[in-house]
Formats: sequence, C-alpha cells, structure tokens
Amino acid sequence: MYQKGELILYGGTGVCRVTDIVAKKFARNEPEKLYYVLTPLYQTGTITTPVENGKVFTRPVISRDEAMSLIDEIPNIHVQAYHNQNLQQLENHYKAELESHDCMDLLRLTMSTYQKKREREQAKLKFGAVDRRYMERAEDLLFGELAVALDIERDRVQTFIEDRLSIDLRPGV
Repeated sequence: MYQKGELILYGGTGVCRVTDIVAKKFARNEPEKLYYVLTPLYQTGTITTPVENGKVFTRPVISRDEAMSLIDEIPNIHVQAYHNQNLQQLENHYKAELESHDCMDLLRLTMSTYQKKREREQAKLKFGAVDRRYMERAEDLLFGELAVALDIERDRVQTFIEDRLSIDLRPGV
C-alpha cells in the first residue's frame, strides 16, 4: 500500500502524488473500501481509485540512481524506426510499448520515433500523426518520471540528458 505523500506512476496518467487515503462507500449495500486520492503532477484534477485496484497499473517512481543508470545507457541503445503502412498495426505496436509502463520501453519508443522523424524529414516527407502522438505521449511519460526522479523541472529533462551525454536528442526541426 502506498503512503500519503508518495509519488507513484498511475497508468497512462503518469506521475501522481498520493494526497490522501480515504474510506468510502459508494453504494448502500457495498462494504466500505479504501481509496487513494491522487493528484497528477503534470495534469489538472484529482483521481480517486481503489487501493485494491487491479485495473490500472501503478508502481513507485524510479529512484535517482535508476534514472541516472537509464540515461547513462542511452549511448548503448540501438533502435530502429518502426515502419508500418497499416495504421492499426502501427498504433498497436506503440500502445504495447506504452502499456508496459517500463522506462526502458518508453525510452526505446521515444528514441525510435525520434529516428523515424529524422528519416522522414531527411526524405522531405511528412511525419505521421500517429507517430507524433505516440512520440509525444512516450516523451511525456518518460520525461515526467525522470523529472521527479532527478528533482528537476520536466522541461529541463531533455537538456539534462543532452548535457550529461554530450549528444543532441532533438528529433528534428
């Protein structure tokens, strides 16, 4: 069970703070249950979800050491852009990477879509909407968690990585 004040990853929402744990009863004939009250760090609103929730993935945010190890591994990661003319298959591929909720999978997805964007721009072709949507989503989830782990602003994560590794991550102009 998570504790009040703890930062967790909550499904596709990303990093949330457990702001409260409350007992609620939603129906007269149901027993009282414990619920987390979550406040997303990078979205507005609050989320109330059962403590015993098997439907939405949750886990603690990675540590600073895990974040640094992940960043330091970037030069050793070799990715290829995923190409598929079938938009449903393309979307299914990207969804599977997002739904693993694993930082390395998010990193690979981000890097492979950056690679695809570069390839498309060099060929003077348009970068697809599905590719862009998943690139932005993976980047948002990954950079949000890295920001918390590294205790920096979310919009400084890319610069932090680039400075640490002396590389340019930008996917293109």
